[in-house]
Formats: sequence, C-alpha cells, structure tokens
Amino acid sequence: MKAHDGMYIDGDWRPAAGRDVIEVVNPADEQVIDHVPAGTAADVDTAVRAARAALPGWAATPPAERAARLAALRDVLEARKDEIAETVTAELGAPLKFSQAVHAAVPIAVAGSYAELAATHSFEEKVGNSTVYHEPVGVVGAITPWNYPLHQIVAKAAPALAAGCTVVLKPAENTPLVAQLFAEAVHEAGVPAGVFNLVTGLGPIAGQTLAEHPGVDLVSFTGSTAVGRRLAAVAGAAIKKVALELGGKSANVILPGADLAKAVNVGVANVMSNSGQTCSAWTRMLVHQDSYDEAVELAAAAAAKYGERIGPVVSAAQQERVLGYIRTGIAEGARLVAGGPEAPRERGWFVAPTVLADVTEDMTVAQEEIFGPVLTILKYEDEAEALRIANGTVYGLAGAVWAAQESEAVAFARRMDTGQVDINGGRFNPLAPFGGYKQSGVGRELGAHGLAEYLQTKSLQF
Repeated sequence: MKAHDGMYIDGDWRPAAGRDVIEVVNPADEQVIDHVPAGTAADVDTAVRAARAALPGWAATPPAERAARLAALRDVLEARKDEIAETVTAELGAPLKFSQAVHAAVPIAVAGSYAELAATHSFEEKVGNSTVYHEPVGVVGAITPWNYPLHQIVAKAAPALAAGCTVVLKPAENTPLVAQLFAEAVHEAGVPAGVFNLVTGLGPIAGQTLAEHPGVDLVSFTGSTAVGRRLAAVAGAAIKKVALELGGKSANVILPGADLAKAVNVGVANVMSNSGQTCSAWTRMLVHQDSYDEAVELAAAAAAKYGERIGPVVSAAQQERVLGYIRTGIAEGARLVAGGPEAPRERGWFVAPTVLADVTEDMTVAQEEIFGPVLTILKYEDEAEALRIANGTVYGLAGAVWAAQESEAVAFARRMDTGQVDINGGRFNPLAPFGGYKQSGVGRELGAHGLAEYLQTKSLQF
C-alpha cells in the first residue's frame, strides 16, 4: 500500500475506514494529480485514541530527547526540501522558486527553532514558596489551511511536540500531499508511534469530528474567521482550549517623508506573494493625499510586472471569489488601474495582479478579506485619519508602517490594533510571535509564545 492510500496512525500507514477519496488537482492546469482518502469519524477516533495512548510516554520524555527528535525532523525536511517544493508547486500552484524559498525553507527554519527551544526552555520555575511546572496540554487536534500548507503544519506540530503533546493533524483537502510527506518525515526522524497522526479528509466531516472529539484537549486551527468561530463554539461547549489564527485585512501605512517608491514596491510584492493567498498580506495601502497619485502610478507599474510571475489561486471557487471582489470594488466606485475581473488564461485558476485606486474605507474591498492578488489604495489627509482607517476593520493580524524616521514609524505602529507590524520593511523572524487582535484570532504562533500555547501550568506550594 502506498502512503497516499492510507492514514498515518500510530506509527504506520493504515487503510481508511471508508472508500471515499479526495481528488488533488493542480491549480495551474486543472489536472488531477493524485487521490487521498476522505477520512471518516472512525478514522479520527482511531487517530485520537492512538495519540491519547502515546501521550503519557511522550509527555514524560526528557525535553532534551524531544529536542533531538525535532532536530532530526528538521534534518529530514532539509534533506527532502526539493521534494517538498515540487509537491507544494504541484498541489498549490505556487511557482517553484517561491516554493523553494518559502514553502520549503521556512518550515525547516521553524522546526529548527523549536528543536532549540525544546532544549533550552525552562519547564519549571520558582515563584516565592512555590514551584511552577509547565506541562503539556495533552492531545492536540490541528486543523491546517492550504495557503502555506507545510509551514502551518510545522507551526502547530513542532511546538506541540516540543511541549510534550501528541498530535492529530487534519490538513486542508486541497493540499494533503505535503502533509503526507511531513508524516513520512516524522516517521523517519524517529518520533515514537502515536505521537503524531495524520487523517486526511473534508472539514465538515473529519475536521468537525476532530474538534468535537472528547479525547482532544486543544484545538489549533488556522483558516477563515467564519470557520474559526464555529470551531471555537464547539471547543467552548466542551471547555477545551483553542488556538485560532484567522483572517486579516492588513494596512500598509506610508507616512509623509517615507521612501515612497520602496514602500509601494515592497507593498505590492507583499500582496502578490503566494498569489495574494496570505492572511497577513498588506492589502490596504494607505497613502497621504499629497503623494497619492504618484503612489497609484508606482503601484500599477509594479503590479504589471507580476503578470507572468505569480501562480494561480488554489481552486475554481477561490478564483471566482477573488474575481467577484474585483467586480464588487469597481461597482462600488473603485478605479481599476491594473489587472481586472477577467481570468487572464483559458486554463488554470489564475487572477491578474490587480490594483484598485480611489478606494474608500466603507467599500467591501476595504473591509473584507479577498485572499487573492488584489491591492486596494486608500487616501488619508492626516495621521489621525490614517490611524482610524488602519484600525477600522474587524481584523487585526498584521500590517506595515513606513516613515522617514524609524521612531516615527514605531510610534504609529504602537497605536495600531494588530498583532504584528513590519517597520520600514522589517524581515520575517521565526522566533517572533505571530497572531491577531480582534477577529483575527486567539493565541500566538512561533517562538516561545507559540510553545506556551501548548503548555498548562501547575503550581506546588511549599
């Protein structure tokens, strides 16, 4: 039996309980490239039972040994990075160079960071006359999205394993192949049987069952706010802990005096990256009225360069969703300066890199998450209005501020209601916490803050 024909449960590939399968389709040419099992409630139950049985032994494993397994996992991922990149390109449609530089490389860095954290984190501390222990939460039900399929798996599984938790993963049905590759890597790294388990399946069946299962102690989900809300309600009814990384509508604020050309070009690149399928993308560019026309021209020119450089969106439904938002923006009064609402190719689920100018904060495209290569540009009169617009959505995941002086950008960023802000093009840091304010989620991923999500405290008084 090929790995693709089964579920990875209790250290082995097993046949699924049912016969239903999920087609895996290449978004670039719409061809079916593989099939995976559509897991049932029975498959989820078997996986959770395996995780439950493995929990005492893994939780009692010394942190140094857990760190060693994570280091071995990092090394396996490094050795298979080309295969990872090719797999993500095939099932997500991302250009191969981007898959190599981001989809393969970032998870390797994150896995390595948790290998180090597992070895160095203090799992106990003295507080006055008490000793406080940081213990694993238990069995983690991880439900991951398709946009960064391996990164999102590693961002949940690595800290959970470092903490001493066991995991049942339900990956997105669009991108299950790299999840199977990850399970193979876990096995090759010598992680004990039952510590990590994989069930492929549909969200309303396998995902819902996993979230509801009484043997799951924590539900970690990345995806839409609508689904996150439902899962949080399910978990709340059972008094389970949740970690939610949800939607975003991030502002890219360009203050007067900033390097306009750099801010616009980096901003456009950020939005077009991964075909706009990034929850932290800076999809609202806020520009002072005195620089607005120049910024629009720069953005249109920059977007035009991405026409042949970005991949498709993940599915036909996602393509229609994005094109629908572009049509809505134009209908509500936005000015189309690049791209447009027509599919640029006859085959494949592509969307032209699009820029909408003259957008006002009350427009649908300024408020809702589009999740495609679409940039909206808004005008502001003064800093107070820029801040009001930046904070004027239900989301608060990420953002950016550009200014002539770093201190000026920091002062503005400190007043933004968002979880992460890049200052003058600040670089990604795998050790910095990532997560949102408001309806962008609950909890944090990455670094020590991400590890803390999978720990609970016990204090002994002396």
